[in-house]
Amino acid sequence: MAVLDRQQLYQKAVAKFPHLKAYLTRWEQEGNDPPEFLVQLSSDMAKLEHFNVLYPTRDPVFIHCFLHPGSGGKRYVVLEPGMDDALRAKFRAITDLILKKAPEEPAHENQEQFVAILERLLERVTVGKAEPTTRLFKEWEDPKVVITPAELEVLRYYLRRNIIESGILEGILRDSYIEDVHSVGTADIFIVHKVFNMMRTNVRFSDEVELDSFLRSMSERIGKPVSDSKPIVDGSLPDGSRINIIYSDDVSQKGSSFTIRKFSPTPLTFSRLVSWGTFSPLVAAYLWLALEFGMNCIVSGETASGKTTSLNSMLTFINHSAKVYTAEDTPEVIAPQPVWQRLVTRDTGPQESRVDLFDLIRAALRSRPNYIIVGETRGREGAMMFQAMQTGHSVMSTFHAPSTTQMIQRFTGEPINVPIRFFDNLNIAVFQKVIYDQGRLIRRVVSVDEILRYSKQLDGVLVRSVFQWDPYTDTHYFRGMNNSYILEEKIAPQLKFEDKRMIYTELQKRARFIQAMVDHHIFEYAEVNRIMAAYYAEGEKGLPPEILS
Repeated sequence: MAVLDRQQLYQKAVAKFPHLKAYLTRWEQEGNDPPEFLVQLSSDMAKLEHFNVLYPTRDPVFIHCFLHPGSGGKRYVVLEPGMDDALRAKFRAITDLILKKAPEEPAHENQEQFVAILERLLERVTVGKAEPTTRLFKEWEDPKVVITPAELEVLRYYLRRNIIESGILEGILRDSYIEDVHSVGTADIFIVHKVFNMMRTNVRFSDEVELDSFLRSMSERIGKPVSDSKPIVDGSLPDGSRINIIYSDDVSQKGSSFTIRKFSPTPLTFSRLVSWGTFSPLVAAYLWLALEFGMNCIVSGETASGKTTSLNSMLTFINHSAKVYTAEDTPEVIAPQPVWQRLVTRDTGPQESRVDLFDLIRAALRSRPNYIIVGETRGREGAMMFQAMQTGHSVMSTFHAPSTTQMIQRFTGEPINVPIRFFDNLNIAVFQKVIYDQGRLIRRVVSVDEILRYSKQLDGVLVRSVFQWDPYTDTHYFRGMNNSYILEEKIAPQLKFEDKRMIYTELQKRARFIQAMVDHHIFEYAEVNRIMAAYYAEGEKGLPPEILS
């Protein structure tokens, strides 16, 4: 099968999709240069002063991103099939007919069945122009809408979009380069793009009625209906993305609003994050040793700093034969271990039937997992988390604090109230930041701190920083060489090293393994986890030859 180059793919797309051809014709008639058609974007494009690119998502949606003189800032244009007034009227008629006949269909159990039912209903309520259209429909015959084959494709897209998928947002949510979606009232919707950062889109709600209807539908889909009496809702969309809805112009002065944080069903791997510079091979090797030998670790930082992304990548370092429990408000953590129990809170229904993170961690303790991962610690579950550490369970979590000092202040204050002397049980704190660098957002682990012990004399916690990030050179410096409490006193004895300083040789060896994975572009989630599972099953001989060489 011949591989098509970019120009051939572009020509094929323009020929196949009339709405794309019409948009590009109109764009060039306005005196603009044709966009560059790309299948994949490069992170280096964030540094461009001007850009004009077009790329596909999933048929029939395309995205046009541009910034050029006179464009009024960065723009993000979703290209979907168009509907004129006549086709829009047919769409409304077909939708009404489908909704009337839907109760006659059996209940669906998954999205594939839902799509099949919708296709069956669409066939029942339409008739093609190639079929006789002059016959008289009797009163007892089903009414049908006459459509052409071209109209059928457009109608099929919008029916799926509005009934099964995410409605007006579907075009945006199909884009894998989107991080966040922000909407306030009926103004233009903004997105945070992984390459081009904040951008204004061409998508907006026509009026407050459409906006409120959309938010009610989305909230019902996630099982947390919004109303004027309960205007604020947090939840997860079917693809795992997190959504926050503020439904009321009494609370949100400019109209109902929402934010969606996109979620990838396949986590980024530690090798990918190393290739991006989030942390160095040596930092990754340190975390590998720490998690292999059951150290308690918190990944902390500001909102959108990539804490959950880093935590997900680190879970690969946990022994793949371990029993892992995750506890979250919204499911974002993904563990590769085969024995993985995923626990999620329930904040709806009668008070006695609700389940919070405190309850989930307490339940996990009774199941004796090797690792308990708390998606995000904010309240009293933090105290239960430290109790789990005290009883010998290994624990990981994310937290909002920019430094160890502030992290301890938050944990020991309201509403968490962990006694400061309990901090002996925490081993490692990883701090991460999001940084604006030459027009692009980058995420970096800025420090890795070891928690040494609680000092009764000082009434405080002794901490040692083992890694520090230098923003001028974008380099992670290892300050713990021959000076790491965790490596020498916690891990080296478990490896039965006669000389505890041998642990640094082991650290360097693992860093070379990780760098080899990066050099050989071993980034895919399943492949990275296959390698780590083989390592835990067979030791170093389970690693691929290209990593060992």
